[in-house]
Amino acid sequence: MRFSIFSSVAIAVTATLVATPSNTNAAQPATEIHWKELVPQVQPVTKPKPFFAGAKPLMDDGSPAPPPKPEGRWMSTPAAKAGALAPIVAELDGKYVSIGGYVVPLDFDATKVKEFLLVPFVGACIHVPPPPANQIIYVKIDKGFDVAGAFDPVTVTGKLTASQTFTGLAEAGYSIEADSVVNRKE
Repeated sequence: MRFSIFSSVAIAVTATLVATPSNTNAAQPATEIHWKELVPQVQPVTKPKPFFAGAKPLMDDGSPAPPPKPEGRWMSTPAAKAGALAPIVAELDGKYVSIGGYVVPLDFDATKVKEFLLVPFVGACIHVPPPPANQIIYVKIDKGFDVAGAFDPVTVTGKLTASQTFTGLAEAGYSIEADSVVNRKE
């Protein structure tokens, strides 16, 4: 009698374990990223100190240091044409992410947008010079989404690809096959 009760319990437990769905295929939540994470971290460059007055600074290998370059907010157009594109973060390639920004439509029908550039600030690529490639994301969403307003912010969720793409309007350092584009309030 004990053997049959034990067997019945073992069969019931086994049936329950087999019928319980595995959690290994559950979708991972998107990692929220910010625009600054799309720019590679650069090690700070320290100026070599001259040994005596009037000495020229030297590089680590002993060669003369190049002259200082003027600072600017965005990458200049000649540098972009010369192939000196802004570096991207290769470690982000293939990550499932969520990021907020503003829409610059590329492919649309009335208010439904299927392809666009996601940029960090209003008016980028339209009224001002485009930001560097590592601050532009080319987004494609097959089903499209309705734009609420020309300058309304959105949140894009999907798989990020870290590779540069020329869109005709600007060079994009990243692209996303979007699962969703949601209008958001600021």
